[in-house]
Amino acid sequence: MPDEFNHQVTIEPIKSALTEDLKALYKDAGWWDPSYDLNPGFLNYIVKDSAVFVGAFYKKKMIGMGRALSDLVSDAYIQDVTVLKTHRGKGTGKKIIKALIEELKKKGVDWIGLVAEPGTTAFYKELGFDEMKDHIPLRYKDS
Repeated sequence: MPDEFNHQVTIEPIKSALTEDLKALYKDAGWWDPSYDLNPGFLNYIVKDSAVFVGAFYKKKMIGMGRALSDLVSDAYIQDVTVLKTHRGKGTGKKIIKALIEELKKKGVDWIGLVAEPGTTAFYKELGFDEMKDHIPLRYKDS
């Protein structure tokens, strides 16, 4: 059954997506804050304003996504990679990462990084990523 599923999943660079599909992915990943319901319009921009955005589709339904932020000259950061929980564990996440890397390399980007969630290091190492020793990711916190 997983092989049949894998043959039917397509990963495509896209420039737009349905707001409902993006919201479903964000909610399923646990990234949706209730305050977003007041202005879900930001979802209209995450696809078109990303340097690269790929969607994973199964039977024409969006089941996963990933995006990269970049100047498209040298550096890129992969983020927001997720697959609906009902479709995880079948290799779709790996396909998304590989597609993002391929698209970034086509555009000449030679440094690709990401911040991995706890427990996902092995997944990313298998795809060629290594920990950046002596570096600590930081986030701005408005006081």
